Amino acid sequence: MRGLLVKVMKIKVPTKLSFLILGAEGIIFSLVLISFLFFCSPVQSSYTDFNLASGKVSVSILPARLNIPKIKVNANLESVGLTPDGAVGVAKGQSSAAWFSVGPRPGEIGNAVITGHYGVWKNGVPTVFNNLYKLRQGDKVYVKDKKGVTITFVVRRSKTYGQNDDVSEVFIASDDKSHLNLITCQGAWNKTTKSYPKRLVVFTDKLE
Repeated sequence: MRGLLVKVMKIKVPTKLSFLILGAEGIIFSLVLISFLFFCSPVQSSYTDFNLASGKVSVSILPARLNIPKIKVNANLESVGLTPDGAVGVAKGQSSAAWFSVGPRPGEIGNAVITGHYGVWKNGVPTVFNNLYKLRQGDKVYVKDKKGVTITFVVRRSKTYGQNDDVSEVFIASDDKSHLNLITCQGAWNKTTKSYPKRLVVFTDKLE
């Protein structure tokens, strides 16, 4: 199993799925009990991912800013990992987005993931991904790294997931290409669970 590190995280959502992962040496391993959905709350938001260490040397620099002209997003990018209780960290503020640093960096092979809050928070100010649903095929997404290099991604499609849907395609890529998937919440706010019922994912591909 050299070159393959799978991190299963403790989460607060019971959704579970099983799928196969193709390792760096072409050996297929089975990964079970991986959950994707996360609570979308102004207080806390968490989702699940895994770590695939392919053994390849990273050539990209840490991402710093996310720019989506279509929906007027020009946001600072925080790097988040796992919290002490095993959940995935989220952006501290409503105007920032969060890149999950356990997965690939934007521009690397595989599915990089950036999450952002949804809804209108304090003082009536919309959150960073409040208008993510407006993105359409062909729209551009830009990620600038800490050295000022900008990588361009093009929206391929959007998809809404329910709490029990299979979402392995969001995190697993088998085409040896670079993708960036943007995730936020969707639906009506549930005051009882203090969360949104659905998740919106915008799939993008690196512009070569």
